[in-house]
Amino acid sequence: MSKPSPSEPEILAFIEEVARFYPPGSIGGGIEVQRARYDALCQNFDAPLPSGLSVSDESAPHPDGPVPLRRYRSATVKHEALVVYFHGGGFVVGGLDSHHAICAEIAEATGAEVVATGYRLAPEHRFPLALTDCLAAVLVQGSRPVVVAGDSAGGSLAAGLAMTLRDAARKVPAALELLQAAGWREGTPLPRLAGQALIYPVTGGDLSAGSYLEMAEAPCLTTEEVRYYRDILGAPEGDPYGHPLAAADWTDLPPAYITSAFFDPLRDDGRNSAARLAAAGIDVTYREEPQMVHAWLRARHRSPSAKAGFDALCRGIGELLDNGEATKR
Repeated sequence: MSKPSPSEPEILAFIEEVARFYPPGSIGGGIEVQRARYDALCQNFDAPLPSGLSVSDESAPHPDGPVPLRRYRSATVKHEALVVYFHGGGFVVGGLDSHHAICAEIAEATGAEVVATGYRLAPEHRFPLALTDCLAAVLVQGSRPVVVAGDSAGGSLAAGLAMTLRDAARKVPAALELLQAAGWREGTPLPRLAGQALIYPVTGGDLSAGSYLEMAEAPCLTTEEVRYYRDILGAPEGDPYGHPLAAADWTDLPPAYITSAFFDPLRDDGRNSAARLAAAGIDVTYREEPQMVHAWLRARHRSPSAKAGFDALCRGIGELLDNGEATKR
């Protein structure tokens, strides 16, 4: 049986380029090997930052130690609301540098401040430590409306964070415990999410069904690799903050923009998350990229289809920012 593959020449070239830096089977090489290869991959696909953009490194307080943040601000900021971005990398690799240009370009395209979060990585730091770091990154933004955004593992963190804050407002003990672990104190106002932008998110779908079978050997990410990352994170099965699709209740969540890649075992995680939100009456936009593979954001300067997907993502984030500010008024 042939492996599923797109037909766009630029994406086929992108797949080959990715494989040169992060070859198939890299998860068998050990954590440090994975991180070194991923850093090289990210550096290869780096891009110059937009002119006039300011970048500053800062941190969010957390009981376990400061959480590294990087703030991007375009020359013409037009939103009070801001974006807090969580990077992908299977919860194992990546950091503030891995998505540097991506966050900068989102800031430029949306006219909003973007705050990238350097959360702790597995296996040294297992669930829910990364989630509490992401909560700290949102808590430190004060009363400003926030759109949480993230790709792959970062999409999982964004979706899990949205559910945590929803449940904390309902006084659910498990959610309050996560917030308190991030440094929140009883009586302090909860952050207000203006929206969630989930980019080929991993949300805990059934590994034995749907796109996990159809795209098990897809380029750039396999189902075996998803299983590896899920196991190494260690989120309990059925935990809605680690596996959002396990949640029974999808009401009262913030509006969403969700995008998936057709040639990706995670495709149905995005599809099903969007369907659950829509069924619960949440405003959601879902876009599926028919020629894309996992991690296609890195192809935005190489592929016309990837550029179109990135432009649509930035428009979607802009609409979430607009809606959040209108709701506040």
